Amino acid sequence: MLGWELPPHNSGGLGVACLNMARALAGQGADIDFVVPYEAEHPEIKFMKVLSATHLDPIYRYGGGAYESLKLLEKIIPSINKEELLSIRDVQKSYCDFVEKYLTEFKPDIVHAHDWLTYEAGVLAKKNFGIPLVAHVHATEFDRAGMRMGNPLIHEVEREGLMLADQIIAVSETTKRIIHDKYHIPLSKIHVVYNSLDENYEKSDYNFDQDAYGYLRKLKTTGYTVVSTVGRFTIQKGLHNLMRAAALAISKNPKLIFVFAGDGEERNELVGLAADLGISKNVIFTGFIRGKKLRDIYSISDIFVMSSISEPFGLTALEAAHHGDVLILTKQSGVSEIIWSALKYDFWDEKKLADQIIAVSQNSALRETLQHNVKREYHKISWDQVAKKCLKIYNKTMKHKGFN
Repeated sequence: MLGWELPPHNSGGLGVACLNMARALAGQGADIDFVVPYEAEHPEIKFMKVLSATHLDPIYRYGGGAYESLKLLEKIIPSINKEELLSIRDVQKSYCDFVEKYLTEFKPDIVHAHDWLTYEAGVLAKKNFGIPLVAHVHATEFDRAGMRMGNPLIHEVEREGLMLADQIIAVSETTKRIIHDKYHIPLSKIHVVYNSLDENYEKSDYNFDQDAYGYLRKLKTTGYTVVSTVGRFTIQKGLHNLMRAAALAISKNPKLIFVFAGDGEERNELVGLAADLGISKNVIFTGFIRGKKLRDIYSISDIFVMSSISEPFGLTALEAAHHGDVLILTKQSGVSEIIWSALKYDFWDEKKLADQIIAVSQNSALRETLQHNVKREYHKISWDQVAKKCLKIYNKTMKHKGFN
């Protein structure tokens, strides 16, 4: 497996999905070597071997622009000897060099590459060593660019990886359509495999900290409804639309408080927009949070909004549902394909989103019905099912390539 992050050294859902998928595959008997572009300890990972492609500290593998197209070539990552600066493309080259050296000594049955950051290494494995390639698409550059053009260099890397892959895994039907429509890949080569909620997330010993977010708890006792969103502050997430919808909702129900949990390139713009709209007192920015602090936000929230312009899947929605939040999802999100007990809207329809927030905040029967029903739905897909589907795709790929 070729990936870019694993917990606890992850910046988002990609690392979480890779970890759970690999754990489930190992449980089905797969022997996995997982390559990451940094050097760090992963103390809880006992079921597979984690290989470090470089000696970089883990913080630099995404700080160099892995998720921000405009920073692709920006020289901001210090090398281990601090004498030169590296771009994300430099890190990818080192990653490919490591994979090539590794494959001169070991020949796996299959290479499973996650997202564009590792596709070049996957293509190298196929071209130079004849190893079957499965490309896993968690997000395309079109998604990350808010369905605008995005970075042409990344498009070329994605296009080559998807064209040369023997099989492709997409995290939703939405993503499958984008791959087919934008890159003209045959539908027969693309398999939809939905993500699932982390089994350990559900079973872990978690209790809401009564001392956490005291300000929000106090507001709730006076009749406020807490609306939250979680993610990177990028154009993909549609947060400007959410902020304008928040202003519309607050104008009709002043007892709404909006929590924006996360960080990213659009943070200052969002802070300014809240001020321009006159709703700063109703908006809280937490900064980047993870672990228990993030779960506390889910627990104290009444409504969780996924406002993405294009969200291939959206694991945060399943996490929020687990904590009893009512879900409001854009129709442009993959998770909306498997969750029916959620309110849905088009990302651009700010009025409809505002109306839905107001309806939930003012109608306790609607809120309780949505909360009750969604808890029955997010268990429909398990990581064991994901693993079984992946193994079938592996077997199909290897038979196609002449492997026994």
